[in-house]
Amino acid sequence: MSDFLTIGEPMALFASQDEDQSLAQSVNFKKYLAGAEVNVAVGVSRLGYSTEYVTQLGADPLGEFIKEQLSVNHIGTSYISQTSKHWTAFQMKQRVTKGDPGVAYFRKNSAASHIDDVAMDQIDLTDVKFVHLTGIFPAISDQAELAFSRLLQLIHRHPEIRTTFDPNLRPQLWRSQAEMVEKINQFAMQANIIMPGLSEGEILVGSREPETIADFYLENGINTDTVIIKTGETGAFIKTKDGNHMMIPGYSVDHVVDTVGAGDGFAVGVITGLLDGMPLENAVRRGNAIGSLAVQSPGDNDGYPTREKLNAYQL
Repeated sequence: MSDFLTIGEPMALFASQDEDQSLAQSVNFKKYLAGAEVNVAVGVSRLGYSTEYVTQLGADPLGEFIKEQLSVNHIGTSYISQTSKHWTAFQMKQRVTKGDPGVAYFRKNSAASHIDDVAMDQIDLTDVKFVHLTGIFPAISDQAELAFSRLLQLIHRHPEIRTTFDPNLRPQLWRSQAEMVEKINQFAMQANIIMPGLSEGEILVGSREPETIADFYLENGINTDTVIIKTGETGAFIKTKDGNHMMIPGYSVDHVVDTVGAGDGFAVGVITGLLDGMPLENAVRRGNAIGSLAVQSPGDNDGYPTREKLNAYQL
């Protein structure tokens, strides 16, 4: 039994240690656990909640590395299968002194992209309180989309479960932008809480205006009652089904090391804040805090705090 569950494709990340060198020029790399959904699972677990991760890995060294790292981070592996027919995905990331790092993905035809949708029926959702979903997993293959859709169907049988959805747009994984927009919006509108960024809102809704983005999902969502727009350094805008809305200011950061993982850290803060019973605005404030901690560390999830560090940071 777990408090939190997510589905995704965890990857081995080879992060360059050579500053401001292209990936082609870099020769020194450090291996990490990575993937948007796994980042959120790491953060939720680090703050004391039980987690389960749903995926398929290859029966290879990278698959073993990922399983070991998940266990080290106290993430449940009951719903992780392995196959010798397909390989585990990985990625490479540039190290930069400013701006967003270059990233290269190696995930086509991976083990996760061949996950069995029938296996979703074996998942026990009895005590799950939150399920976190992103737009990445259904984009990696038609089979992954089937599994993702099947899990959504099962979640809908448990109205007590709260679902969060982060679009996490990956245009290179979709056949076209039109397909991406249609499918992402279709999945988003089935979630209770949707958490897009401003640039994602511009692509998905056609506007960078936070309230316009929020209204689109609140008016069209099947289950949506809350939309939280990540506005970068300025913080986040909240609007709920009952019309309440507010802006939650962000945290000032003196030196940005790596922006990757900030959005996932934000999701960690919102989810754990709500699991703690916080009012929504306080949970979003925690999301801003963890997002700001994330950009001050080189790994995708290295900067996510323990309870002690978070409490000290928020004082």
